[in-house]
Amino acid sequence: MARRYNAPMPRRQSLPLLWLLSDARNDAGLPGALRALPRGSGFVFRHYHLQGGARRQRYEELAQIARECGHLVILSGTEDWGADGTYGPPDRLSNGLRLATAHDGDELQSAIGAKADGIFLSPVFPTASHPDAATLGVHRFRVLARQSPVPVIALGGMTHERAGELDWPRWGAIDGLG
Repeated sequence: MARRYNAPMPRRQSLPLLWLLSDARNDAGLPGALRALPRGSGFVFRHYHLQGGARRQRYEELAQIARECGHLVILSGTEDWGADGTYGPPDRLSNGLRLATAHDGDELQSAIGAKADGIFLSPVFPTASHPDAATLGVHRFRVLARQSPVPVIALGGMTHERAGELDWPRWGAIDGLG
């Protein structure tokens, strides 16, 4: 049986420092990427390009690998597939560990108000997903992140090099972990 966070998480819950998020463009490399992550990292299954049974099947395959490697498994969506928690906008979070998305100060405050256990704050840098979108940049990210009483995870154009530039302990990537 999959481990789950059933009780409310403490406000200062220790979250993994490194997160891998799934996407259509990194799908083929996910098994290897999950195995290469340090034990105890986090994995967010998104896979918005798949529907129904195909999405569930891919989730099961990747969740098994992630768990074998000792990673947390977080699910974007409303399904209850035994994940350790949920990822998304604050109003769509449900079971287990609640990881909200935020892109500005108002969304950050909404996530805090919704009692998120952690917040993915993005985009810090330009991304392949949204190459022309406005970014937070290093200074604005830090100003916003320091307002949060819960852990903030940097997202958006993150790589090992940019994580060093940002000098922030928690970060996640779709493409930047290769």
